[in-house]
Amino acid sequence: MKTDIRYTHQALVEKCKSGRSSSQYELYELYVDAMYNIGLRMLGNKEDAEDIVQESFVSAFKNLSSFNYESTFGAWLKRIVINKSINYLKAKRIAVVPMEEHEFHLKDEAPQESEAVDLKKVKVGISKLPSGYKQIINLYLIEGYDHIEIGEVLGITTSTSKSQYHRAKKKLLEIINEL
Repeated sequence: MKTDIRYTHQALVEKCKSGRSSSQYELYELYVDAMYNIGLRMLGNKEDAEDIVQESFVSAFKNLSSFNYESTFGAWLKRIVINKSINYLKAKRIAVVPMEEHEFHLKDEAPQESEAVDLKKVKVGISKLPSGYKQIINLYLIEGYDHIEIGEVLGITTSTSKSQYHRAKKKLLEIINEL
């Protein structure tokens, strides 16, 4: 018998929906570390990440009645954390780097063996990227969003997302090569 992953922790979620605070704490304990890591990658600041994670859990528990198992609880919560992080960055006016008048036509490139890069250098490189580039890299490479989803989340076009990703990747490689 195959289990549908969307119903992971269903019993716990249903107890939370009925108002059981101990179940809320159990869900919190299950997901807080993963959500903190997402917030930290998005915001780059420990305190801001902690605040966003707390706000996200409060929002999730307040709106738990709207959770209907179209995805896993973790995926639903992750989306809340990412949206709150992006809204926080927008409020701080950290904008995506503006796109120039022309568009880039990108191709998917398979990395060559000689292009293998140390993971530590990549992490350092990402941390040194401008905020807008860092957002695109985190959403696309780390969180797994596609360019259509990134466009919707950031309020930009798909082609802008693609070109920003291309520029961010180019800048990241420059930074890594300097390390």
